Amino acid sequence: MVIIRRNADGSIANQQDNPQTPRHPALASKAGMAALSETGRSGIILMHEIATKVNNAKDKPRKLKVLQDNDSQPLRQICKAAFDPKIEWALPPGDVPYTPNEAPIGTDHNTLHLEAKKLYLFIKGGDATLSQTKREMLFIQMLEGLSKEEAEFLIAVKDNKINNLYKGFTGNLVKEAFGWDDNYMKIEQKSQ
Repeated sequence: MVIIRRNADGSIANQQDNPQTPRHPALASKAGMAALSETGRSGIILMHEIATKVNNAKDKPRKLKVLQDNDSQPLRQICKAAFDPKIEWALPPGDVPYTPNEAPIGTDHNTLHLEAKKLYLFIKGGDATLSQTKREMLFIQMLEGLSKEEAEFLIAVKDNKINNLYKGFTGNLVKEAFGWDDNYMKIEQKSQ
């Protein structure tokens, strides 16, 4: 059993006031709270946040660093889908009739990090068994499950208009950041 000591005003007594007092396991330390306050929230960084950081970076080396610091398989899939000219979306271009998810970021929705593995459903040649109506319905459901900002980001990816929303987020930047060749494949290192 853990005893929580309280101050006269009812607040929880500080561990540093009496180091002999055991700390309750559910309470965060000051260092832990400071770390959380710097991030704003726990969890993964969202794709539109990465794109915004690329947009806000002042020069190319900083833009590259943003992509490299946030490198992940889902980010690579999204970037390939956005910039590889050989990838054709099996969805009509332009606006999508969906209802944006108005829940605050970090609460009631999915993320593109989790949904990226389903993007093949919306690419020509990805799943030939789906009817076009079913494909469009699945895409709308995906958008409605994402936060409003990530849904807008995914629509820009679909329409190959990422650079219109996020300046400096280009195919050449992505190729350089991930070591890809012009076919958006990893450059093979020649062994000596």
